[in-house]
Amino acid sequence: MKMKWYFGIMVLLALTLIVGTGCAKKKTTSTPPDVQVEVKDDTRWTPPPPPEEPKVDEAALAAEAEARAKAEAVEELSSVTIHFAFDSYELKEESRAVLALKANIMRRYEEVNVVIEGHCDERGTEEYNLALGERRARAAYEHLVILGVTPERMSIVSFGEERPVDPGHNEIAWAKNRRAEFVVQ
Repeated sequence: MKMKWYFGIMVLLALTLIVGTGCAKKKTTSTPPDVQVEVKDDTRWTPPPPPEEPKVDEAALAAEAEARAKAEAVEELSSVTIHFAFDSYELKEESRAVLALKANIMRRYEEVNVVIEGHCDERGTEEYNLALGERRARAAYEHLVILGVTPERMSIVSFGEERPVDPGHNEIAWAKNRRAEFVVQ
């Protein structure tokens, strides 16, 4: 047992010695060189020039605005349809107002041409519906001519009952299908 104590004390002393010598602070000394450095800066700081304002091309902006307005007008021209009563090609007051807006657009943009498509609901014979669709398209065509649109810029076509918007077999679907559409070319 004495031996264990003796061995334990030796190990403890060895560890203390190792830790004590490993953690000792090292002192270093250095002497600065006797050389003196002199810095001279003869340049003066000038602020950078302000950023140039981008030049606005007024003509390009105007052309872009005109192109945007034309695209919106063409969208308006082709997106709004007019509707008719059953077995009729008479223009309603609402349809006349829509056609007046379309005429204004077409008078403003002379290069826009339109195909007016006449459509019917499924009731009636195919031949009758084709003829009624043509009368509906012609009614819109003639009203636009009265409002000052050049006839050469428009054409008409009848699809009769061939292209229904709503394939339903009720009054709501039939009312949607009795229409004249405008396709810009």
